[in-house]
Amino acid sequence: MAATTPAPLTARALLLDMDGTLVNSDAVVERCWRRWADRQGLDGDAVLKVVHGRQGYATMAVLLPDRPMAENHADNRVMLAEETADLDGVVPVPGAPAFLAAIADLPHALVTSADEGLAQARMGAAALPMPTTRVTAESVGASKPDPEGFLKGAAELGFDPADCVVFEDSEAGIQAGRAAGMRIVGVGPRATAFAPDLHVPDLTHLRVTPAPDGSITLTVLA
Repeated sequence: MAATTPAPLTARALLLDMDGTLVNSDAVVERCWRRWADRQGLDGDAVLKVVHGRQGYATMAVLLPDRPMAENHADNRVMLAEETADLDGVVPVPGAPAFLAAIADLPHALVTSADEGLAQARMGAAALPMPTTRVTAESVGASKPDPEGFLKGAAELGFDPADCVVFEDSEAGIQAGRAAGMRIVGVGPRATAFAPDLHVPDLTHLRVTPAPDGSITLTVLA
């Protein structure tokens, strides 16, 4: 029996994760976190299962729960510097350039666990335009899966959470969007396990249709 096409989502504002959603930075993430895992005597494969979506210090707290948080923050500063300097293999997620062009005049914000420097570096390396409204690591007191970043993004755009749709690839990000009371478009293979409202393999499979009343319809393409 043929699979049914999921019903479109309608929103008034879009909140976009960066890594894994707009930018494929997996190669850098793997290199940097495997080095960190080696320094800590941890299994690299196990570490990579939990790094996506969170700020670095929050990942470290999950992996080393007994370590003082001050050490996690210090290590996170080192990690951010390493990741910002390493752009080898950073590329756009397929369809990201056309997607960002399609929403350029629509309400949208970047909500990322990267800091401003890392976000600028990766979006630049992928040749993607940086959204004017963005919530980066410096802007929040809590990392995803806390909803603070998405709630702040919605507030800065001037929309209620219920009117926003989140684009995410990771478990932590999807949990954050749900906790914010928002609907989710899952992008890429990591998102499939967490039951987003819509799922696309990449952004080539999504059509964005704005309406005169300000609504935005998101439709999955076969």
